[in-house]
Amino acid sequence: MVVANKYVVVTPFVGTPKKTDFRIVEEELPALQDREFLAEAAYFSVDPYQRVKLGNQYPCDMIGGQIAIVTESKNPDYPVGVWVMGHFGWRTHTIVKPDEDKLHSQRPYLYKLPDFGDLPVTLGLGVCGRVGNTAYFGLTEICQPKIGDTVVVSAAAGAVGSHVGQIAKILGCRVIGFASTEEKCEWLVNELGFDSAGNYKTIDIAEFLKKNAPNGVDCYFDNVGGVISSIVMSHMNHYGKIAVCGAISSYNETDVGTSKALIVERYIVAKELKVEGFQVNRFADRSMEGIRQNLQWVKEGKLKYREHIFNGFDNAPEAFIGLFNGVNIGKTLVKI
Repeated sequence: MVVANKYVVVTPFVGTPKKTDFRIVEEELPALQDREFLAEAAYFSVDPYQRVKLGNQYPCDMIGGQIAIVTESKNPDYPVGVWVMGHFGWRTHTIVKPDEDKLHSQRPYLYKLPDFGDLPVTLGLGVCGRVGNTAYFGLTEICQPKIGDTVVVSAAAGAVGSHVGQIAKILGCRVIGFASTEEKCEWLVNELGFDSAGNYKTIDIAEFLKKNAPNGVDCYFDNVGGVISSIVMSHMNHYGKIAVCGAISSYNETDVGTSKALIVERYIVAKELKVEGFQVNRFADRSMEGIRQNLQWVKEGKLKYREHIFNGFDNAPEAFIGLFNGVNIGKTLVKI
């Protein structure tokens, strides 16, 4: 008999999530049936979207992707020793029946990891996983930048933002990023090749854009929303394109219904901007296309990454809370 430990969210998040919002519980797993396999978690993914995607029924299991290894199997397609990426949530062991999981349409619920060679399997949750595909498809399909375009990225030192900026450079664009510390800005420019990066907490964003994007902004990859996005829109060129990936600036608002909305419509109309929100699940049927392209760029040295790894199952809430306090650079993971 296998006993799984899992995280349950016992109360809705109010403001920034707290450790007391979580509880660890045990769950006895039944014996494997035909076509099933047992997956043992190696790494959890920690992402801002988990803050707003839990649903309305509490208590509930914590959601999220994980890298796991098959430790027992009655499915010849998933033999023991195979690494998989699955949206199993924050739990140590999961019984999976792939035939049933195919019913989860519109999302890459489960797949085997491709051969990363000497690279770590953690890439399957970062640049060669859901994060990488969010950056790849969001930029290339929504923004569709051209050589010489100026691309602005908010939350640029995060897992998605840092990836977006590098792809834009690969495609021949000028790239400007906004992040929350000087250390992050230096990393973006000195290591990742951004043309400029500004600490939005200390600079005048409008003046920064006038200086660093004197010919205007063509594409904006928005992970934040709020004031930064309003100012960026005001500096965009005619027919500019905006990919709205996230709105982390408002995720911890306790009373969104009474918050005053920023006026951005005048920029959208006057500049005839195209603003499109997206979720990576839209491109689920092309998951391997994005993973293989990003993996090729990593192997060629064109795409760099940084991982912020918390050690231990017990530290998952701390890792998650840190996302909203800006402690991470690159992709945040929990090693089980």
